Amino acid sequence: MERWPAAARIAALTGARVALLAGPTVLAFFAGGYFEGPRVWAGLIAWAAVAVAMIVCDRPLPRHRWSVVALAGLSLLAVWTLASALWAPTAGGAYDAGQIVVTYTGVLLAAAALLRARPALAAVEPALAGGALVVIGYGISERLAPGLLSFSRSITAQGRLEQPLTYWNAMGEVAAIGLVLCAHLAGDADRPPRLRAAAAAACAPLGMGLYLSFSRGALFACAAGLVALVVAAPTREQVRGVLLAIAAGALAAAAAAPFRGVTSLAGGLAIRERQGAITLVLALLVVLGAAAAGWALARTGTSPVRLPRRAPVIALAIICAGFSLAVVAGAKEHTSQPLSPGATRYVSLQSNRYAYWRVAIDAFAAQPLRGIGAGGWAVYWLSHRPFDDYAEDAHSLPLQTAAELGLVGVVLLAAFVGGIALAAREAYRAAPALAAGPIAGVVVYAAHAPLDWDWEMPAVTLIGLVLAGSLLAQAELGRRGAQAGVPQ
Repeated sequence: MERWPAAARIAALTGARVALLAGPTVLAFFAGGYFEGPRVWAGLIAWAAVAVAMIVCDRPLPRHRWSVVALAGLSLLAVWTLASALWAPTAGGAYDAGQIVVTYTGVLLAAAALLRARPALAAVEPALAGGALVVIGYGISERLAPGLLSFSRSITAQGRLEQPLTYWNAMGEVAAIGLVLCAHLAGDADRPPRLRAAAAAACAPLGMGLYLSFSRGALFACAAGLVALVVAAPTREQVRGVLLAIAAGALAAAAAAPFRGVTSLAGGLAIRERQGAITLVLALLVVLGAAAAGWALARTGTSPVRLPRRAPVIALAIICAGFSLAVVAGAKEHTSQPLSPGATRYVSLQSNRYAYWRVAIDAFAAQPLRGIGAGGWAVYWLSHRPFDDYAEDAHSLPLQTAAELGLVGVVLLAAFVGGIALAAREAYRAAPALAAGPIAGVVVYAAHAPLDWDWEMPAVTLIGLVLAGSLLAQAELGRRGAQAGVPQ
């Protein structure tokens, strides 16, 4: 490292960090990285960032025990996924799935190494929240100005917000993560007032985007993230920030709700232009009001909120109970009416996912140890589906992992997730204010992953991995500070 001039070292680190933080946003405009070409480039850039970290960073490999567990779990999951090509129905499907996990391993390792500095850690939330705003803002722009902009539409979306990711539920999750990160920024006393006001203003379009995705899973994940945020940052100022984020998002959604030209792209161009203009004006008023409220919030003092000692456990129990209740209630819901693509989705739990999950469980029962092979669920579905419906994914990361990679895959996935959770605990102990936002953002992803195919949408998963990598970096900083006798 001494052979590198200081200027070259700083330039290399800055470039790698920018690529890491901007990568999910850029990839979003290539169908979220779902197809092979963009996915390959994402992997190459991720491992190039790892190479930069190995060359210019001091002790780049994490040594904190839980960081090692998380990285080892993900790395071995990549190896096992690729190895499953030996018994998978199609070797190509296993290779594609393995390629994704290799990319994710590179991103997590790069984030854990490159973000191990407080200025870099402080930039994570604004960068990712800003990226979410760009993606969601692009998606809703054609609805607010249909005479100027027109994007591709799929029949299956039925007017739901899908561009640029091309999948409405993924758009909902990006909006949910962005909203939670902005809620933290708006209530974080350590952030500049201008940033806090901007974060509060951004909650309006993010809330509108969340609503227009009509994604029930994303809405649940957003609620889970906000609960986690209040527990991780128990101050009156942060509670006010959360309430401001909810209010701004809800008001912006309410501005769009009456107009089908905005919510479902229905009607002729003249109707959609008029409805879009009305919604745009109302949304701008909400943005300005939220910015003013955020600025005022930044000028107030703060004080701690007394929560029960077991508040994190209680919050986790509430989230898990809500998830379980929704799944059970939805499984027992029977109706002959087709599920509407609009707002009525929010009052129903009907979904084809229950069939996908049952087939995944059957596949796991058929090969419980090694699974049927990565990419094999789609083939298994064709021969065991209860109705004529095309699907490539089980719409649940843990169930698809169990079906395709068996108990071995489940154990490796659990090691990856558990390592991140325990490293997050250590990061929070070292710097609560710095860790609270990433923890809440990871909770959003973790709450949604069992409900959809987020793992196969790199632009979404990379956001969660960068946030997780920042927690690994914080845990490493805390470990080194403790070894050096620095007060935590």
